Amino acid sequence: MTVITATVCSRALGDELRRLRETCTEFGGAQMAARLGWHASKVTNVEKGKARASEIDLVQYLTMCGKDIDYFEDFRRQYKDAFDEYIVQVSGNLRTLAFAESTAKTITSYDPHTVPGLVQTPEYADALYRLGGFVAEERIPTAVQFRIDRQAVLLRRNPPDCLFYVHELALRQVGDARIMEDQYARLLFSAQVIRLVPAEVVVPSFGCVLWEYEKSLPVAFGETDLVNVFVQDPGAIARTRLLFEHLEKVALDAEQSRRKLAEYVSPPREEFDGRGPRLA
Repeated sequence: MTVITATVCSRALGDELRRLRETCTEFGGAQMAARLGWHASKVTNVEKGKARASEIDLVQYLTMCGKDIDYFEDFRRQYKDAFDEYIVQVSGNLRTLAFAESTAKTITSYDPHTVPGLVQTPEYADALYRLGGFVAEERIPTAVQFRIDRQAVLLRRNPPDCLFYVHELALRQVGDARIMEDQYARLLFSAQVIRLVPAEVVVPSFGCVLWEYEKSLPVAFGETDLVNVFVQDPGAIARTRLLFEHLEKVALDAEQSRRKLAEYVSPPREEFDGRGPRLA
């Protein structure tokens, strides 16, 4: 076992081991350590993603949890790169994303093309998946439900401090007018965490998220239709902070953003064209 810097992926996989121990065995951490012949701190560090377990360690641990060789091979494939500063996962692997988001103390994001997932309505999310064409029809309801379930992080007693920079071009119509009316209303309801970037402002970025933690290193996150990328490289984190510093300067302030969102909500239905008050 080697103690090294934890990453969001190592912490997520360590948490998966803890969950397996708690659901598949009757052992506490100290009991598990005794059964495996490990020091108690080893179980703690592995489950917190602070130490890299060897393949033999993983075999012993997962066998104690009743898992077979196929489960071990799948876990090993994920685990082998879990401590890298750059981690690339297929977009369908959402456990690390959910873990990173749910454990963050602050969440700062920039979305140039779509409404941020944490403030999407179910109907908007459904329409967005259908427009993209990357999700099979039968999987769309599950994908939408996962996205909506993630929003529970904002309803906790102590939610993360969030700030969502949204380019005004991201407010273009997705689905029909009713979907957009409801989505604009949802954004106005969440206006305290929304900062709009005016349509005429050019920001040459594909968008990203910065998660910051109380006791772990910050993580920058980017996604495409094909992959999710988790980054803890200090240089990349510094560049991400520069982006948000720039957005702070060019975005509307909180009150201006609220008033602009109100313009999207307020047009009468017969005048509504789904494009907002300022988009041609």
